[in-house]
Amino acid sequence: QVQVVESGGGLLQPGGSLRLSCAASGTFFVITTMGWYRQAPGKERELVASTTRSGSTNYADSVKGRFTISRDNAKNTVYLQMNSLKSEDTGVYYCKADFYSTGNARSVWGQGTQVTVSS
Repeated sequence: QVQVVESGGGLLQPGGSLRLSCAASGTFFVITTMGWYRQAPGKERELVASTTRSGSTNYADSVKGRFTISRDNAKNTVYLQMNSLKSEDTGVYYCKADFYSTGNARSVWGQGTQVTVSS
């Protein structure tokens, strides 16, 4: 059983900064890609940023230059540093981890953490 737990969401004003964390735990061979997704009210869930185990990163165009994803492989943890936040960044942020366990490739999602950007 593998689970990921997000933390760090909150309410803040436009222009502010926030750091999200996501820690994976359980029984697995290796975690490969970890990523952050978000879902705004009335919209579909979308990729915000992802990173491979080797450190390659991928960002949504809307967050490039403002958000930074990083990870600590020793702690099986991924972070999302969000700067210059805008109201359109509001949503529930979900962490996703891809991993190998007993020869099978699987994915697990977190419960989500709310980020609200409002004046």
